[in-house]
Amino acid sequence: MTPQENALELEDLVMHFGPVRAVDGVSLTIPRGRVTALVGESGSGKSTVGRCVVRLVEPTSGVVRIAGADVTHLSRRQLRRHRSDVSIVFQDPAGSLNPRMLVGDIVAEPLRLSRRRLSRRDREARVAAELGRVGLRAEVARRYPHELSGGQRQRVSIARALISEPMLLIADEPTSALDVSVQASVLNLLADLQRDIGFACLFITHDLSAVEYLADDIAVMYLGQLVEKGSREQIFARPAHPYTQALLSAAPVADPERQRQRQQVLLGDDLPSALDPPSGCRFRTRCPLAFDRCATEVPAQIEFGDGVAACHLVQPDGTRPDVRAAETNEVLS
Repeated sequence: MTPQENALELEDLVMHFGPVRAVDGVSLTIPRGRVTALVGESGSGKSTVGRCVVRLVEPTSGVVRIAGADVTHLSRRQLRRHRSDVSIVFQDPAGSLNPRMLVGDIVAEPLRLSRRRLSRRDREARVAAELGRVGLRAEVARRYPHELSGGQRQRVSIARALISEPMLLIADEPTSALDVSVQASVLNLLADLQRDIGFACLFITHDLSAVEYLADDIAVMYLGQLVEKGSREQIFARPAHPYTQALLSAAPVADPERQRQRQQVLLGDDLPSALDPPSGCRFRTRCPLAFDRCATEVPAQIEFGDGVAACHLVQPDGTRPDVRAAETNEVLS
């Protein structure tokens, strides 16, 4: 696949905030038209990756490519030509919408910033069409954000993000600030829009049920690093990394019988500090399968089938650990 066929390429991305190693060598590719979910616990660095992609923060090192173009260190003026290629939907719609602006002006702002020569009538027509596409009536354009519900505000955020027709959408926990009753409707909207428009999406979340519904591929992040990547089918059917297995074991399922039969993996300690991450494998301090080598050697990325995992117990032939059998001698499968 050529670089132009990829909406996003991250190459050894690093983002340090002083001594805090928030992102520490992340490499990831998202082909055009695909949805990749970036999952992990709070504090793993997921949102920082998204902010580096849209250049809200300047990466410490590494490369960010949008449609093959290196945008890592472009000036604000140089970056303007690439702004319409990538958009972001934030976690909290109330905090990401200007309370002093009408909804119509908020949605139209990307058109103004792109300096497209549209008449006022054409701009209003585009806004009305975009609001309709996200399930809102045209009259919403004359309201302020505080007059809308949380779900409506997030739909406004999605309309604003998509009006510039980006090839890549960063969706940073887009449903976590919403009531449970409206989360499903927003996820359904994103799925429908992605299918109809065909944009690529980096879907940042900790909600694995949403991942199973929306994503094509999954990347698992732990303490600033990617520990596993693979297709949705492979990750959910046979996860390789012990951390991925633990995340999936803790995810709720709709079937009460399956939930009762599931053996949950308890990790114990909290996520270590990014100020002083553990040596070797960063997951070793919580991994029930850790052994001496884990403390001294950083695990390599091992390719197997259609997946990649960074664990000393994963083998290229598909052999992988099973944390559920940690108390027995049968820890490989």
